[in-house]
This record gives sequence, structure tokens and C-alpha cells, in this order.
Amino acid sequence: MHDTMWMKDAIVFLIAAGLVVPLFRLVRMSAVLGFLIAGLVFGPYGLGRLAEHFELLNWITITDPHAAEPFAELGVLFLLFILGLELSFQRLWRMRQAVFGAGGLQALLSAAVIAAFCLIVGFEPRVALIAGLALALSSTAIVMQVLSEERRTATPVGQSALAVLLMQDILVAPILILVGLLTTQGEGGLMSLLTTSVVQGVLAVAVIVLIGRFALRPLYRLAVQSGGRDLTMALTLVTLIGAALITAGAGLSLALGAFLAGVLVGETEFRHQTAVDLEPFKGLLLGLFFMTVGMSLDLMSILSNWPYVLGGLVILLTLKSVIGYLAVRLFGSKKASALEVAALLAPAGEFAFVVIGTARVTGLMEGPQADMFSAIAGLSMMIIPAMGKAGQWLADKVPQAQGAQDAMYLPADLDKSDHVIIIGFGRVGRAVAEILRTEDADILALDANPDLVAQHREAGWNVYYGDASQADILHHADLDRASMVILTLDNPFKAYRIVRAVREVREEVPIFARAHDCDHANELTKLGVSYVIPETVEAGLQIAGRALEEFGLAPEVVRDRLACERENVYKHAVTRELSSAAE
Repeated sequence: MHDTMWMKDAIVFLIAAGLVVPLFRLVRMSAVLGFLIAGLVFGPYGLGRLAEHFELLNWITITDPHAAEPFAELGVLFLLFILGLELSFQRLWRMRQAVFGAGGLQALLSAAVIAAFCLIVGFEPRVALIAGLALALSSTAIVMQVLSEERRTATPVGQSALAVLLMQDILVAPILILVGLLTTQGEGGLMSLLTTSVVQGVLAVAVIVLIGRFALRPLYRLAVQSGGRDLTMALTLVTLIGAALITAGAGLSLALGAFLAGVLVGETEFRHQTAVDLEPFKGLLLGLFFMTVGMSLDLMSILSNWPYVLGGLVILLTLKSVIGYLAVRLFGSKKASALEVAALLAPAGEFAFVVIGTARVTGLMEGPQADMFSAIAGLSMMIIPAMGKAGQWLADKVPQAQGAQDAMYLPADLDKSDHVIIIGFGRVGRAVAEILRTEDADILALDANPDLVAQHREAGWNVYYGDASQADILHHADLDRASMVILTLDNPFKAYRIVRAVREVREEVPIFARAHDCDHANELTKLGVSYVIPETVEAGLQIAGRALEEFGLAPEVVRDRLACERENVYKHAVTRELSSAAE
């Protein structure tokens, strides 16, 4: 009977993921918000309250929310791992002013002010500190999804929000360390705990550098060479779960280990392929996490304590809006952009539930207190889209200064812009890259040969392992902002699949491709390649040119004759292709 109920709960979740959440997307609402509301509706505090009166509701509600908690926690581990994948020391250093300046000021000042307010209204110091740390963070998942849906991630608002959110993501690990240390009964006090967390953070960075340089990259190469994606997935799971277990065994959190593992893998050439392979698992498991969050919101409890919950929500939004506005304005954003960013970042984030849940389990926060702070966090997350619209409305009311520009808007620093994607980095791809580099072109290369990728990365090239025929890989390579795509593969069938994938992601980007002969060139042209170079034709022309020079013709005459012949060959190929299409 228990197994039957467990399977029924799994089906309810899959129905929510496959039917309910897509309905929210149809009305342009975040999938995260859809999972939250689905958990609220199908959980024990929603329709589950009526199940004892209506037997049929037992089959469309979650019977045992606690059974899903281990899987939900795994979803959090996947989220932290993928966040770690997106963070590299080089990128953080290039964004240091926006990230550590505006982001650090917003996060730390918000935590301090919220904690101080909680102390003033009578909460214990440890409870106040945990509330401040939990509610200071914003929702990376919802905020970036809202900006992505509105196609504003590359705008000043999107980039300023991204900088602050990156700093918040970095602070997740120290916060989890601190919450774990608060459960100890040492004599050192808060300063000792903070010092310990800093020391452990430095040691964690040292471990990342050592393991990433000497162990993980060779293991990934071996896995790719031996068995392809199945073994690399196994290695990724071992890395993620193993690191989480190691940190847990050391008295820290599982989530911290997952975050460190993500940063570690993110320093390798396998980051894009790893992120693509994990995305379906992360989406479903994280959705399960958000459903458990929704299931934990007791509507009756919220309604019975609505003055405290509503008052706390208003105070949270007010304090964080003011602090967020001041932080981004201080580091160079215009008034209009600062208002939008402040509105988007004012609500709490998904990590509030992780922090509050940890505090509740360890006894640092009592059940009613945890319920109230969770309710405030959950309700604030549900209104993020509305807060974004309110921020835009306020920004429209602010007079725009002529010629003013956001100092935090740094496309070259925050996002790849107008870069060249080279697919296939063998001899031809490397030769093309060498020439483009003389003009300071920003090059990102993809190749499916791990040995070749390793060789060129050691030489300083920005090359990643990945299957470019997968649309998700192209998205991770920022195809949307690329100036062109250069395809140098000599395998026709692989080239066809890649061209189709590129055109599905972005129709207008120029594609330059290498072809074996005119027939191959014609096929690529039909698929949408902008310009094709047939190897056999060019090789024949070069040999003919050398022969003409041996006959004693002047170099200028040779170049003219080759140009004329090249034009005739290409023209004949195009005419033949048009005739075939007409037939």
C-alpha cells in the first residue's frame, strides 16, 4: 500500500510538471512559480485538507510530502552544482566592481538590516541572524527567467541584476557554513564562527584549484574516450554526490559540496556538455523542490497570522528595495535602471527555504518562526513578476538624462558579444583562428575530440568539448550574440546536423563552411550556409596556379586566371543546383 501511495504521489508530480506548469508558461508565468502554486494546491494544506471528506481527492493530491524531500534536496544539489558551473574565477575578476561592489553591498547590508529589525521586534540573536541571511538573498531562478522571457538579460537592468545575483550565489556557500557552525556549542562566539567560515572558505578554494588541475580534467578525458556521455554522466554524478558527502562528513552541508563540485567542473573544458546533460534532471528535481516549498505553505496558518506575514512581507520588500537601489546607484547605474533592479531583487529567493529548513531541522529556529519566515519568502517570490512590472512602471516615470549611460553596463565584461564560434578545431579550424586572432577577434571553439580540446586549451585557446549539433550546446556557447559561425568539419553528415541545429537556434547568423566538393557545397548551401569553400576546387586551383607560374606566366596573370576560373566553377555549381531544384 505504501508503494502504491508513493507511485501515486510520483504521478501527481509528473502531471504537475507535464500539464500544470506548461499552462503557466502559456500565460507567460515562470515555471518556478507554477511549481510553487502546484505544490500549494496539490499539497496537504491545499486540496489535501479536503481529502478526508472527499475520497477522490486522495488520488490527485500528495499523500506523503516528506517522502519527496530526499529527491527535492537532490534538486537543490543540482541547482548549486550548475550555478557553480557558471562561475569561473576569470569571469568573476572581470566583473569584480559590479559583483563584489554592488552585489556585496546589497547582500551584506540587507542581511544586517533585516537581522537588526528582527532583533528590535524581539527575536533571539541567532534567529535574527538566520532570518537576515536567508531573506537577504534573491531568487536567481525567477529573476533571470523573468528577464530572459522579456529578452532583457543583455540590457543594463539585466546585467546589473546578474552582477548582484552572482555575488549572492557566491555567498550561499559561506552562509551555509555559518548556519552549520551556529548549531555548535563552542565558546568562541560569533566572531570565532565567522573567522572559521573564512578559513574554511579559503581551504575550499585551495581544494578546488588542486583537484581541478591534477585529477578531474584527466578523469573526464578518460571517461569521454572510453564510453562517451554515459560515463561522463556517471563521473559527474560521482563528483557531485561525492563532494557533497565529503563536506557533510566534515560537518558542513551537502549543498556546499555540490557548489564546490560545480565550480571545479566549471574550470574544465567539459562545462558546457555537463550543463546540457544535467539540465533535464535539474529541471525536474528542482521542480520537485519548489513543489515541496509550496506544500510547506500552510494557508490556514498564513491566514490566521496574516497581520504578521503581510507586515513582514511589506517590510522585507521596502527594506531590500531601498538597499538594492542605493547599492546599484552607488556603483554607477542610472536611476531608472536602479529602480528596476531594486524591484526585482527585493523579494526573497529559493535559498531562503534551504537556510530556514536547515535551521529548523537543527533546532536553531522553532516551527512557528520557520513557518512565518517561509511564508514571507514564498509569498514574496510569487510576486516577483509583478514587482518587475512595478519597477518598469517607476522607471518610466523617471526623466532620462541625454547621453547618460550605466557605468555597470559593460557588455565586453559581462557577456560574450560579437564573438566568432568555430566548430571543429583541427588543423583548418586552428589556422582560421590564428588569422582571426591577429584582428583581436573573440573566439570560442567547440570540438568533440577531447584530446584535441585538451591540446589546444593548454596552448591558451578558448576551446570546449561538446556536440555542436545539440541546440543546448549552441545556447551555452552564446550563439544568440555571435557575429558568425565557422564550420570546419570534414564529415558531411555531422556538418549537415550542425548546420540544421544552428539555423534552428538562430536563422540570420552568417555561417561559413568547409566542403569536400561541389556536391557537398550545394547540400550545405541548401541547408542555409552563407558561404562554402569546396576543398577539391581550391586544391585544384592552387596546383594549377603553381603550374602556370612554372610555364613562366607573371604572378598577376596567374591570379587573374585563377579568379576567373574560380568564378566560373562556383557559377556553374550554383546554376546546376538551380536546375536541379527546378526539375
